[in-house]
Amino acid sequence: MSEFELAAKQALGTCLGLQAHETLLVLADTPLAELARAIAAHGRELAKEVVYLEYSPRQRNGEEPPPPVPAVMQLVDAVLAITSRSITHTKARREATAAGARVATMPGITEEMLVRTMSADYEAIAAKTRYVAQLLTQARLARVTTPAGTDITLPIAGIQAIASTGLIREKGQWGNLPSGEAYLMPEEGKAQGVIVVDGALAGIGMLDEPVRVVVENGLATAIEGGAQAREFARQMAEAGPGARNVAELGVGTNPAARLTGRILEDEKVLGTVHIAFGNNVSMGGTVDVPFHVDGILLAPTLFLDGEPLLVDGKPRF
Repeated sequence: MSEFELAAKQALGTCLGLQAHETLLVLADTPLAELARAIAAHGRELAKEVVYLEYSPRQRNGEEPPPPVPAVMQLVDAVLAITSRSITHTKARREATAAGARVATMPGITEEMLVRTMSADYEAIAAKTRYVAQLLTQARLARVTTPAGTDITLPIAGIQAIASTGLIREKGQWGNLPSGEAYLMPEEGKAQGVIVVDGALAGIGMLDEPVRVVVENGLATAIEGGAQAREFARQMAEAGPGARNVAELGVGTNPAARLTGRILEDEKVLGTVHIAFGNNVSMGGTVDVPFHVDGILLAPTLFLDGEPLLVDGKPRF
């Protein structure tokens, strides 16, 4: 059996828990159609039925898939979304999981990434991720600093963190594959400070120079840097005022992940922190905008109520 076959079966069998009596929906957009069809072929060896739907790529992460995709997502046991733009934080995903479907999203996945990251021990990743999510849930205040100049405080009191373990086996569960991150939304309107994204930005990729974001009262009020910073600012402005919302604080927990410029993997890298802007509805928030963009911070120090969880990118968990 090839490395690709092993990785596909790990994703479908071990992580998604596909059963012989179930129906799997494989979603693809045109840039990832070839890879999606190859994975779907392995799904047919595990599931009773595999339905394949392909659509044109959306313009940005968090944009809704076109009709009839959302309706079909609610009629199957499991969904595997192999698309170039993420549908993780969309109404379509939320309604599908509310209807009981398990949804695994793989935005921007490549064959090389699939083979490398799906070889990880997801039971061990799950245990580590649940532990970090518990610490985030118990904390009242997070502070992140980095050598690049990040210094931001994020009130998180009373907010339930999400453990994206990569094990999506129960009705209504959802998450990325590959996975390995614990995350939550900060309290709306309260984050203060400066974020300097020096790793990668979703939809833009690896950064040639840092993107500096000034945050006041939970909103991005200024974006500074070079051409990539200007592109990020343009995308944010195009999506509307809600896109300026500080939507997420996340911690990577997957030791097999590495920084590639593809946010699906980047935000899972052990020893990194990511902060996202835009939609936070999937995390219990009120900001519903077709925009959810994560920025990766390198060598972060993360304090929870003054206690370090990461120091210069080295985990204390």
